[in-house]
Amino acid sequence: MQKPAARPRSPHFSSGPCAKRPGYDVSQLDLRALGRSHRSALGKELLGKACSETARILGLPADYRVGIVPASDTGAVEMALWSLLGARGVDVLAWETFGLTWVNDIVNQLRLPDVRVFKAPYGELPDLSQVDAARDIVFTWNGTTSGVRVPHADWIADDRQGLTICDATSAAFSMDLPWHKLDVATFSWQKALGGEGAHGMLVLSPRAVQRLESYAPPWPLPKIFRMTSAGKLMEGIFVGDTINTPSMLCVADYLDALAWADSQGGVPGLAARSQASLKAVEDFVATHDWMHFLAQDEATRSCTSVCLTLDLPAEQVRRLAQLLEAEGVAYDIGAYKDAPPGLRIWCGATVEPDDVRALMAWIGWAYGHIKS
Repeated sequence: MQKPAARPRSPHFSSGPCAKRPGYDVSQLDLRALGRSHRSALGKELLGKACSETARILGLPADYRVGIVPASDTGAVEMALWSLLGARGVDVLAWETFGLTWVNDIVNQLRLPDVRVFKAPYGELPDLSQVDAARDIVFTWNGTTSGVRVPHADWIADDRQGLTICDATSAAFSMDLPWHKLDVATFSWQKALGGEGAHGMLVLSPRAVQRLESYAPPWPLPKIFRMTSAGKLMEGIFVGDTINTPSMLCVADYLDALAWADSQGGVPGLAARSQASLKAVEDFVATHDWMHFLAQDEATRSCTSVCLTLDLPAEQVRRLAQLLEAEGVAYDIGAYKDAPPGLRIWCGATVEPDDVRALMAWIGWAYGHIKS
């Protein structure tokens, strides 16, 4: 088969760290804070701006708080689980690797006595109607390793008594999230906006704050998990007074990503870019019967972490991904190690839809090359 004439302008389709925004230039970052204390007036100003601009661009309710916390999305989720759970029974949903990680933490590490686990295999969702509004609910909005997302939030009661704790790391900034349904949401800089790693974002509703100020878990909490002092929320965390020392270079990078997101029209513009990339994949799959979405239901297809299976043995799928990398066409698109063999193409907002269209033609070429 002849190689396609057009190449993706960027071969970066990794699902984390993800592609930098189009036109990214590290020399254009505001580096005034490098070498300065994060406690300085300048450091606090920039960290505070990272929180306030995140809230503005995401369209968070005015009474929600957003703060920068250690250890990426994982740190933010763990902070929420260890600080908030135990006051009520817990329903936890899992259908891919990271959801199963939170199951393990809740069941085997926190060892909570009243936990119900609802699981589904890769490619499917558990029955969302099983959750109980009187209990806390823990779930991922978008299964990063399975390409399966919840299609809506109608299953979350507005008059719920428990808290909803949502790992939204591969959904934030590329999907329209119903914040009034989410009491806690977490994400990281290196996902949908292509920022740098190691920093997490934690969003709290007033209901989550009320839980923090009225409930003290019976287990000890390390410093990086503590959000209260003398029974009151540590408000500084949510205006840039971080628990530990952040990278001011990463902060500059994140502020650059936020400015770009704003220039694209915020979440609606970013989501449209992501949907256009998904459409490019859907159009290709519709005309090639050897490629399939891992998501079994079209309504649950992720528009960011798009997971695909191919009618090839696992070893040949790996060879196909290696061939595309050797050609400089696509980096890091093999399926996650725990997922079924296949491809995972990041289609978040920082990826150009035209690059995804070009990539699909190259996948077709590589498939024919491997088959022959």
